[in-house]
Amino acid sequence: MPIVDVPVTGGISKANYFVTGTGPGLVLVHGTGASGQANWGPLIEALGDRYTIVAPDLPGSGDTRDPGGPITIRDLVAHVVAAARDAGLEDFHLVGHSLGAVVATATAGLHPDLVRSLTAHAGWVKADPQMVFQFELWKRLVLEDPAAMARLLLLTAIGKETLRTWGQAEFDQAAAAFTDLLDGAREGVARQSEANMTIDVTEFLPHIAAPTLVISSADDRIVPPYHQQDLADRIPQATLLRVPAGHGLPAENPALLTAKVAEHLDQAR
Repeated sequence: MPIVDVPVTGGISKANYFVTGTGPGLVLVHGTGASGQANWGPLIEALGDRYTIVAPDLPGSGDTRDPGGPITIRDLVAHVVAAARDAGLEDFHLVGHSLGAVVATATAGLHPDLVRSLTAHAGWVKADPQMVFQFELWKRLVLEDPAAMARLLLLTAIGKETLRTWGQAEFDQAAAAFTDLLDGAREGVARQSEANMTIDVTEFLPHIAAPTLVISSADDRIVPPYHQQDLADRIPQATLLRVPAGHGLPAENPALLTAKVAEHLDQAR
């Protein structure tokens, strides 16, 4: 996969990104602890025949190698823009989940000339004390006990109605997969959790000019729905859509998320 040099705080980041498809540009920004392909696999498969899809790995994730240290919002935005430009996109539609939604909204505010539409799921403007408390726990657990972190994520990221349908085998399999993922990315997840606590995109939101869809999962216990309401209220002419799911919508119900993203893209085009 391509790698592009990105000037960031402390030096140069070797930013890895995935690219596929043909057509208008579509950039996908992943959430905490994920990578571009892992977060967006079903959506990439569904839309790859209609869009040139670019999915960067943010600092701390995947094969991107940055100088280390605190992750800033402007450094995250720089990775998104650098990957898009390196892939040959003059402008692009933009979709983000969780931390990726925060990065996507900041990108749309800092570079309104580049972004044709914006879709943000499970985003927020600035972490409140409850979220800071949560992300501090994530940071501690992922460094000390990734298996416990995996179990916490399962119980909070997946919607309650979905969890009620799982048997023991589903819990065990998901916990094992989450543990393997986190165990191989402890430092990166810890750094991204720290970024979740400190990022504030307030100043960028009034400058967003792209048609914007803010998607809010009704059973989101990681970034509660009032945060998406606040985000939508601050973005000019944004539309808020509530869906029946938890924070982990891309994994819990990828078909629903893909349908809503595709519908917004069609309207924007």
